[in-house]
Amino acid sequence: MTKTITIANQKGGVGKTTTCVNLAASLSATRRRVLLVDMDPQGNATMGSGIDKNSLDQTVCDVLLGECSAAEATCRAPEAGYDLLPANSDLTAAEVQLMNKIGRERQLTLALEPVRDAYDYILIDCPPSLNMLTVNALVASSGVVIPMQCEYYALEGLTALLDTIEQIRISVNPNIKLEGLLRTMYDPRNNLANDVSSELVEHFGDQVYRTVIPRNIRLAEAPSFGQPILQYDKNSRGSMAYLALAGEVLRRDAKQNHYVNN
Repeated sequence: MTKTITIANQKGGVGKTTTCVNLAASLSATRRRVLLVDMDPQGNATMGSGIDKNSLDQTVCDVLLGECSAAEATCRAPEAGYDLLPANSDLTAAEVQLMNKIGRERQLTLALEPVRDAYDYILIDCPPSLNMLTVNALVASSGVVIPMQCEYYALEGLTALLDTIEQIRISVNPNIKLEGLLRTMYDPRNNLANDVSSELVEHFGDQVYRTVIPRNIRLAEAPSFGQPILQYDKNSRGSMAYLALAGEVLRRDAKQNHYVNN
């Protein structure tokens, strides 16, 4: 059964795209079939997957507007081991046009339906805002992973995002739930980071992933080479952390499926 996960946070610079690309590559390394959907007009996940966003004939924009199918727009991320539904700045125009469309919040859900069974995991990278593109991603998903830095303002933004997820659960997608909170760019020498981390674990318990993504220079360098960290430097701390996260995601899903089947 396909698991569709949105990686979301309306705050920029928290490691959304880094998490999406590297979790996709790490899940692929465990022989899972993975589709990464880039829903950010900046196209960073596309570039980070080794695809030139400016030379694309078809993108997720065309898919959302019904001009081609998801299968037609999907390409292979050559070194990363997963399929990619790419994006570029055209996606901004799609968002504007979607506003006047009936059932606008379900366009991504409908587009992914024909290809869903071809994958074990579909990961969706969102823009740093709670706009119609993010809403489409949330409506199409069964789970949400929220990457966040352990700093004071992060907690404030978290409340707004959790409220949005709850609104979508009540009104459009009863299956959506918080998959987990992921602590990113973590520096254990920072007292504030440790305090916020403790507060998160105290408040959210098991919903906070045990895996912590460290602040890592190799992780920061990898996107400029169009490679996930697993390809760029598989022995780095960043690579080890994302492999550990993939393992944690798989274990949680196996446990969940066990309860469902029994």
